[in-house]
Amino acid sequence: MVARYHVAHLSSGEMLRQACDAGTVLGLKVQQYMSSGELVPDAIIIEVIQERLEQPDCKKGYLLDGFPRTIAQAEVLDAMLSARKTPLNLVLELHVPDDELFGRLANRGRADDKPEVIRHRLDAYHQQTEPLLDYYRSKGLLKTIDGSGSVEDVFDRARLVLEPLA
Repeated sequence: MVARYHVAHLSSGEMLRQACDAGTVLGLKVQQYMSSGELVPDAIIIEVIQERLEQPDCKKGYLLDGFPRTIAQAEVLDAMLSARKTPLNLVLELHVPDDELFGRLANRGRADDKPEVIRHRLDAYHQQTEPLLDYYRSKGLLKTIDGSGSVEDVFDRARLVLEPLA
C-alpha cells in the first residue's frame, strides 16, 4: 500500500521496537510492556506518533498501522489531526479470525511472540481495540475487508476500497 499510494508507513510497533533496540530510557520502558504483551501506555505511544507526524515524509499522507488502539488514543488523534487540519480519510479494518491471527503471530519468530503473550494480546485487542470499530463506524470512516489469505489477496481487497481515495 505504501509503495502504490506513495505515503509514509507509520507502524507503531516498528517505532516502538526501534526505541527498544536503541536502548533509550523510553525504549527500556516500552520493552517492559511489549515483552509481557501489555499495550504501551497512551502517553508514550502518542508522543512517538506525534513526533513522527512532524517528519517531512508525512506531508503527502501516511498509513497509520497499529495506532490508535483505544478510544482514548483515537480521541487524541482526532484532536491532533484537527489541529494540523489533516483529518482521517479512512479507517480500514482487516478482519481475521483469532485462530488465524494466532498462527500468524506464532510463526513470525519474534522473541515476544510466545503463546501466552499472543493470547494476552488478542484479549487486549477484544477489550480495548475492538470498540474502535463502532467509534469509527459512527463517524462514517470504517471499511472492513477480509484479511484472510495471501498478502496479494488482502491487498487486492484493500485496493478496491482505497482506489476511490487516491
